[in-house]
Amino acid sequence: MTMDAFNLHYMLHSANLVEERLRLRLADIGISPRQARVIDALARMGAVSQVALAREFGITPASMSTMTARLIAANIITRKIDPEEARSNIVELTQRGRELLSVVHAGWRDIDALIADKLGAEDAAHLAALTRSLRDRLGGKVPGATSNEPSGRVEQEKAG
Repeated sequence: MTMDAFNLHYMLHSANLVEERLRLRLADIGISPRQARVIDALARMGAVSQVALAREFGITPASMSTMTARLIAANIITRKIDPEEARSNIVELTQRGRELLSVVHAGWRDIDALIADKLGAEDAAHLAALTRSLRDRLGGKVPGATSNEPSGRVEQEKAG
């Protein structure tokens, strides 16, 4: 049996290729695609417990702690002890983190444009609708969003 027998292979391979393009696009600002998602979520959520942030991403608090430690070292977020719960940490974006948000969103727009260029606008929109539907049906959501719209589009639709 060849790998062509599994449709999943195409989705996984494509996702890896797209993520690598995004990684290269974000390298200039020194963040990874996953760190970009944390920055985007914190922009929506504001100051939030590290545990709540981990919950939003569906990862362990220990994994989120590793992620936030790197973002703290890069002066993108701050961490302080929760005044209401001494065993809990609160994280939030620094001024630098807030400034990087527009660069992150520009990178995401560039990747959206790349996909549209490779597939055509209609197929790219169809792919986005299908993957959004799959995400929703699998129980996924945009961390920190009040809606299941893709990152950045919640704010764009409210403003437009």
